[in-house]
Amino acid sequence: MEAEKKVFVVVDPNDDRHIALERALITSKFRSPSPKLVVFVAVDGEAVDTRAINDHLFRDEFWFRDQIRKPVEEAGLECEIQVCWSSDWQAAIIQESKRSGAEMIYLPVHAKTTRRFTFAESKWQVLKKAACPVVLIRPGAHDKRKVVLAAVNFQADKDKQRQLNKQIVQRAKYIASNYGAELHFVNGYLDSMLYPDRGALAKETGVEADRIHVKQGYTDEVVAGVASAIDADLVVMGTLNQLGSTGTLLRGNTAERVIGALDVDVMVCNEFTTTK
Repeated sequence: MEAEKKVFVVVDPNDDRHIALERALITSKFRSPSPKLVVFVAVDGEAVDTRAINDHLFRDEFWFRDQIRKPVEEAGLECEIQVCWSSDWQAAIIQESKRSGAEMIYLPVHAKTTRRFTFAESKWQVLKKAACPVVLIRPGAHDKRKVVLAAVNFQADKDKQRQLNKQIVQRAKYIASNYGAELHFVNGYLDSMLYPDRGALAKETGVEADRIHVKQGYTDEVVAGVASAIDADLVVMGTLNQLGSTGTLLRGNTAERVIGALDVDVMVCNEFTTTK
């Protein structure tokens, strides 16, 4: 018997609106059978005032009933609730999502406060170390899952990059199959001498030629342009676990630019994620 599918949904009790949970309630109903939700309630200490004067840090049983249990039941779904007291927010998400056997993590991303996209270091740690893909949920983004765009780099010459391409392709095809979505692939490039092999891309992905987009330009601009043109509901992309001189994980400038250029939900795979 196939194992039950689980979506790990991060809820910060400090927030007035729980966009990751809202999206999970909608998108889970598009699938058959619907996955079980693991609702992980924890405070992101890097983004929240954790002093006692913050009234939002005090939640009673009625909050759990009204904000979590009731919406899940009304959506006809099942959930389990985990409450975390650890100050190591990112490590707790990575550990508990893996322990619960989640196939993906829904992580809320607050609206942009400046023209330049910024992402806390803790969230980058989740993206790069999670054992399953992380879906960044944006306020105001599409809640459908009918058009999926996967961003790949088929001119890559390193084994890690090629392996990541395979992960992105596998995950995008899995998501499109689960939601009955139209699947597209995009590959941006700058150097005309490194033009991506469209034939190899078509063979590897198995999609029609008119759903393969090979365009010259910076990756973030190309991906954002194609996503807008096809009205994508979800973009699937990857990030590598590259170490800096001090042994710490690098943020990933290209990944940050791509995420910042998009206004839709983004699924991020790292080189260790696999399709369940």
